[in-house]
Amino acid sequence: MAANGALGPVMLDVVGKTLTEEDIRRIRHPLTGGVILFARNYEDRKQLTALTEAIHAARPGVLIAVDHEGGRVQRFRTDGFTRLPAMRRLGELWDRNVLEALRAATDIGFVLASELRACGVDLSFTPVLDLDYGESGVIGDRSFHRDPRVVTVLAKSLNHGLALAGMANCGKHFPGHGFVKADSHIDIPVDERNLKEILGDDAAPYDWIGLGLAAVMPAHVIYPKVDKNPAGFSKKWLSILRKDMGFQGVIFSDDLSMEGASVAGTVTDAARAALGAGCDMVLICNSPEKADQLLAELKSKTGAAASASSARIASLVPQSAPLNWDMLQTNVRYLAARHTAQSLASA
Repeated sequence: MAANGALGPVMLDVVGKTLTEEDIRRIRHPLTGGVILFARNYEDRKQLTALTEAIHAARPGVLIAVDHEGGRVQRFRTDGFTRLPAMRRLGELWDRNVLEALRAATDIGFVLASELRACGVDLSFTPVLDLDYGESGVIGDRSFHRDPRVVTVLAKSLNHGLALAGMANCGKHFPGHGFVKADSHIDIPVDERNLKEILGDDAAPYDWIGLGLAAVMPAHVIYPKVDKNPAGFSKKWLSILRKDMGFQGVIFSDDLSMEGASVAGTVTDAARAALGAGCDMVLICNSPEKADQLLAELKSKTGAAASASSARIASLVPQSAPLNWDMLQTNVRYLAARHTAQSLASA
């Protein structure tokens, strides 16, 4: 266990639907501060709740997260979980009726967070703040809209819904992944635009939402006219986020096992580069071997900066008690919001 219960800078995953001894060893490592879940970790709500309870028992206070945005990026879909719409549906609704879109965004955020928290999940990596240029297959309908103003306002409403259920938020992928066609999971995307153009368009939602963002995840995209390094490994980009935009929350790296992170070298090299650039926490997913390598090779940091990062990470762990699943089914706000989410998802 880390000293004084502090959360370390590594978020990793677990192999299956129950914890193995190796999972528990990794979760208890002093460098570990978070666990991310995937569809392979889900069978039904009872199993998911038992898994999150086991993770919290192995490491009290550890942050449990998931990519659960809606549309094609929704890890848990059965046994009562509401089918959530892709965020583009909210943008399309905005174009028809602004007030209905704002209300629907809040409703969807509330349902998303309420259901996850009822099963012991602390955080979803949402909202996507990338703009919809109609070019990126990996972003696509995960984006709210092409207009950064619309993206900003809808994301604020979604974040309000998350907060009503006691969940923080994480905007991604700073400063923007929507312009490039390449998928950073399997490629190394390069965006040739200049700084002024990116800040005036793609990165604008991060500036406009400001203190309303609890966390941010940079893109594994290289913007060579700004820096030779991908944004998540770039002191320049993360300084723009921290100093110029005044962001005070957690900065997560994207998954270090993705191809877009390979430019930094080994997984340990990538983690050092991300943390050195200003990330608070690095993600390593889908490779127990790389997770073991990272935990073995990355050195624990001490001092004010490390303590500040640990405190920021801990602030994402919900402080209020969640409604359990049975309570949700009698909660008027939840039932009304769920109806809105289902209607948009099936439209």
